[in-house]
Amino acid sequence: MKTLACFIPVLAAALVLCSCSTIQPPPELDAEDFEYAAGKALTGLINSGCLQKPEGGRYVVAISRVTNNTTMELDTDMLIKKIRVGLLSSGKVVVTTAVAHLGPEDAMSKNVRQLANDDDFNQATVAQKGQMIAPELSISGKIISSTPRGTNRTDYYFQLSLTQIKTGLAIWEGEERITKVSAE
Repeated sequence: MKTLACFIPVLAAALVLCSCSTIQPPPELDAEDFEYAAGKALTGLINSGCLQKPEGGRYVVAISRVTNNTTMELDTDMLIKKIRVGLLSSGKVVVTTAVAHLGPEDAMSKNVRQLANDDDFNQATVAQKGQMIAPELSISGKIISSTPRGTNRTDYYFQLSLTQIKTGLAIWEGEERITKVSAE
């Protein structure tokens, strides 16, 4: 009993010390962070000259996947949408929604072709075979995080790559970093 009484103060001190050094989760990214990262990356891409088609006109771009390699659950669709809106607003490219990493974003482009030979529809208004335009460029991305040891800081890296589909060559890459600091 005497031995147990000696350990009680030690146990109480250990509990106090443990409660003072709780590990903080990494700070979360928010909508403004996506807006910032997408805006900076797009500005870099648009200003790079890679979207200038040598023979004139506009490139057709497909949005591939954006991989989340962080421990957070992130809505990468939000980032993809911001990239697409920015690309279209630039007037430099057109973006296909008929081709994407996990299938078309808008499956209707393909589905309406099933109306061919359906007597209920005016066949002159039905999209026919051979009218879709394949993408020439593809944008893919990755979000990664890094927390340096001994710090309360987390760095998130938004990486984008523009690939020429015909050759498979990356013709532009960009990276934006967002640093978040958790409260101690």
